Amino acid sequence: MRIKSLTARVLLLTTVWSTVALVVIGLLISTLYRRSAERGFQDLLRAQLYNVINSVTIGDQGALSGSPQLGDLRFAQPRTGWYWVVEPLGTYTAAPLVSPSLGSATIPVPSVLEAPFDKNYERYYQVTDATGNRVQVAETEVVLDTDGRAARFRVSGNVEVVESDVSNFSHSLYLALAGFGVGSLIVNALAILYGLKPLDKARAALERIRAGESELLKGDFPREILPLANEVNALIDSNRRIVERARMQVGNLAHSLKTPIAVLLNEARVLERSHGELVRSQAEAMQGQVQSYLNRARIAAQRESVLARTDAEPALERLVRVMRRLNGDKEFELNVTPQNLAVAMEQQDLEETVGNLLENASRFATTKVRLSAAEAAEDVKGAEASARRHWVELVIEDDGPGLEPDQIREALKRGRRLDESKPGTGLGLSIVTEISNEYQGRLELSRGEWGGLKARLILPGVTKDVA
Repeated sequence: MRIKSLTARVLLLTTVWSTVALVVIGLLISTLYRRSAERGFQDLLRAQLYNVINSVTIGDQGALSGSPQLGDLRFAQPRTGWYWVVEPLGTYTAAPLVSPSLGSATIPVPSVLEAPFDKNYERYYQVTDATGNRVQVAETEVVLDTDGRAARFRVSGNVEVVESDVSNFSHSLYLALAGFGVGSLIVNALAILYGLKPLDKARAALERIRAGESELLKGDFPREILPLANEVNALIDSNRRIVERARMQVGNLAHSLKTPIAVLLNEARVLERSHGELVRSQAEAMQGQVQSYLNRARIAAQRESVLARTDAEPALERLVRVMRRLNGDKEFELNVTPQNLAVAMEQQDLEETVGNLLENASRFATTKVRLSAAEAAEDVKGAEASARRHWVELVIEDDGPGLEPDQIREALKRGRRLDESKPGTGLGLSIVTEISNEYQGRLELSRGEWGGLKARLILPGVTKDVA
């Protein structure tokens, strides 16, 4: 699974690296401490070995004598694993000397091949005593007098002492490293969050631009992010200038065509009836086509702008107010939920789409028209190709005769008028469809609960969060 959050990536990498580093450091320190403890244990046994050697002599009658005082009570306590033994070598015979802790037991002696002597004529090996203790033995052979009589000296210590010491140290070490690791991760997380805070400010600034609350990326950004902020502001400014240029060109084109079309319409009135009606209808159709394509050009120039935002309630209230004045005999109802509902499109385009639908509804309604605007459900989408996640749903209903499914298909065709007795060019619904499609929305027609036509318009809403 790919992690998309930069903060999560950095935290994950630092956590993994810190964990691996602390584990390696813990194992390394524990290993070094074990080696040091084993070396110290061996040095202790060697020192005790030479203490025993210095304490033992051969008497006048050839007997081994001496009472080593090693200063450790464990040599006097039975089955501790701490022993010393002095045994005669060669043809020289005498009773061996043993520590009180060994008593009548013996310590196994490996062959010289299994545990050879070093250059100091000492050897160290591990064996198991009669009570099951694993002991480390330091051994050497020393000539005790001028007659060449020698003895084997052995001193042993319980290996469990080293293992217990290393285990206690490792336990304390791992607890300390774990506490240090957790503390380091917390400090690292706070440092990373603090370091990435300017990115959150930039994201919030972009969200304000998308919501229409700001026109530029404003904020005190650090040196690393400032070039990005400047480029974004330059892009927004360039986008604004492109939109303004397109609007100006569309306005110029509309103005240049308005007069010739008006002249044609005026001339049509003075022509003979048959010819005049033909010219008038064609001029009106031409006027509608020009206006439609001008709208499409204007929308295409600015639909990708993040600055497009229109508050729904005031815009819709103005439309309903106009409809009430023009149709005093009909009742108009408006419902907007929530009150701060906003549409991600230009106010002129919103008013044109909803105005066309309200005009059609008022033309065919018997007594009442209802306009509702609300946030669309999560499963409601606009155009299939759109990746937008937030939509607004507008519903216009009337209590007129309504349309059958085949009539709905005909009504959506450009220039089609199902009722020739009503005024109009037949371009209203097609214009609504074109504008909504340009904004990646859609228009649906069906029969409403009052029996009349129900127009459901799905338009892009202002995104409330930034992914």
